[in-house]
Amino acid sequence: MTLDELNYLDRPARAEALRKCCGATRWVEQMLDVFPVADRDTLFGQADTIWDELTAADWREAFTHHPKIGDLNALKEKFASTSAWAAGEQGAVAQASDDTLRALAAGNDAYEQKFGYIFIVCATGKSADEMLHLLQARLPNPAEVELRVAAGEQRKITRLRLEKLLSA
Repeated sequence: MTLDELNYLDRPARAEALRKCCGATRWVEQMLDVFPVADRDTLFGQADTIWDELTAADWREAFTHHPKIGDLNALKEKFASTSAWAAGEQGAVAQASDDTLRALAAGNDAYEQKFGYIFIVCATGKSADEMLHLLQARLPNPAEVELRVAAGEQRKITRLRLEKLLSA
């Protein structure tokens, strides 16, 4: 889709397109109000500005729209509308060793128990071992620090998905 096409979608269709990029309801609603946008830089700038002004609850809502790293079954089932994008983002996990996959699963469980949401990382270009290392490095973070880190990772994911949306 081009930026012009996105600009001129009706509101419900544009909302659906934006929801594929970020699952936070308030982000989608506020993004709808910036259209039409003049160029990609404006779109990306608005996306970041709105994201940064959301609450912790909004960020957590966005996190619920992602499968756990390495959960390939969830990619296919719960996240069908973005499964192709998420599968590409997590592509390296499919080549991971069984030991790495087990460690990711255990780490994901520990992370979710500690923080109350799944481990969020911009997985594009990262191997499963790199993601495991990041998970293990972030697990000791205090909750308020980790929420900011996870929100920053979500911002990266949203940017990549907006770029994919405009190249589809």
